[in-house]
Amino acid sequence: MEEVIVLAMHGAPPNDYPPRELAELFGLHARLEHVRGPERAELERRHAELDAKMRAWPRTPHNDPFWAGTKELAGQLGQATGLRVVVGFNEFCAPDLDQALDQAASSSPDRVIVVTPMMTRGGEHSESDIPAAVQRAQSRHPGLPIVYAWPFDTGEVARFLAAQIARLT
Repeated sequence: MEEVIVLAMHGAPPNDYPPRELAELFGLHARLEHVRGPERAELERRHAELDAKMRAWPRTPHNDPFWAGTKELAGQLGQATGLRVVVGFNEFCAPDLDQALDQAASSSPDRVIVVTPMMTRGGEHSESDIPAAVQRAQSRHPGLPIVYAWPFDTGEVARFLAAQIARLT
């Protein structure tokens, strides 16, 4: 059985992205939560433009340590499981989750497994955004099982954290 993992990550702005455009992107994001009517379309267009520019921004370990850490985690996860790992980001980085899910599906695997290191309940990405991306991907790829391996057992998360603490003593 061929399986592919999609590692769903948050994403972070690169530290060398133009500060004025970063502030504008965040401002537009906040405004779009409350704006209705004819003004909304222009705000959405500008937000999409800035979002695309940020996602396409060249990443290095220096300008985006989160991106570099994500790549390292994906490599380690691939080694630990023996499976191909495709990374997708909720925000700020490319590819987005829809693109990552399509990339995973492109090899016609028997199953795609979506996992995130977001460990606790209550986050918008883990509870809403990732399941929505999975649902969209399932409609684009009918017949392909796409499984979201979340939420995690709180006891297992606590034991994992306890083991990390125990390494310090």
